[in-house]
Amino acid sequence: MPVNDWHLFDDAPAVAREAARRILNAADRAITAHGKFSMVLAGGSTPESTYRLLVTADTDWSKWHIYFGDERCLPVDDTERNSVMVASAWLDHVAIPADQIHPMPAQQGAEAGASAYRLLVAGVLPFDMVLLGMGEDGHTASLFPGQSHPDAELVHAVHGAPKPPPDRISLSRNALSDCRELLILVTGAGKQQAVIRWKKGEDLPIANIGAHHAVDILLDRDAAGA
Repeated sequence: MPVNDWHLFDDAPAVAREAARRILNAADRAITAHGKFSMVLAGGSTPESTYRLLVTADTDWSKWHIYFGDERCLPVDDTERNSVMVASAWLDHVAIPADQIHPMPAQQGAEAGASAYRLLVAGVLPFDMVLLGMGEDGHTASLFPGQSHPDAELVHAVHGAPKPPPDRISLSRNALSDCRELLILVTGAGKQQAVIRWKKGEDLPIANIGAHHAVDILLDRDAAGA
């Protein structure tokens, strides 16, 4: 099991600020160490706030390589897609080369899109950083409780997701865990019960994600119940 380091902040904006700081520090370390920074992005409101803070960052964007943890099987311009949200909040405003941004081809359908992304991911592991959120049921990316997620696959085709749309693509537990730094953002009172269950050791998808080093979890007082 991964070693979890829990970091408590007053509110969601404070979590977003700390997440942005940690991402930029991770980028500096990776670029210094091996000339590039590979990062997996999450959807959700707190990651979105973090992305907006990165727009004005002082970093070498030409060395950034962007991947996604999951995606909904929707048209490429659908506003419910994570890739559209991230582009609007951040990527459209910085100078990351277009060929270094790798959205999931979920518009092709779950199986075809997962197969294509599987080939891409296999050539870039380990990621330098993986950013994740957590749902109220303890899911992360599009790995939901009670569903089968074969460990042997790097990327899953997901059907029957309990949140619409039912068809999605998700990086697997193994792919998300294969990183140098793992950062999980948890905010809002709706997450309290999932946090309690996680700390009790229940078998939740979020609890099964690990990294080569400690997992850093940034949460606000509403999520912590503090």
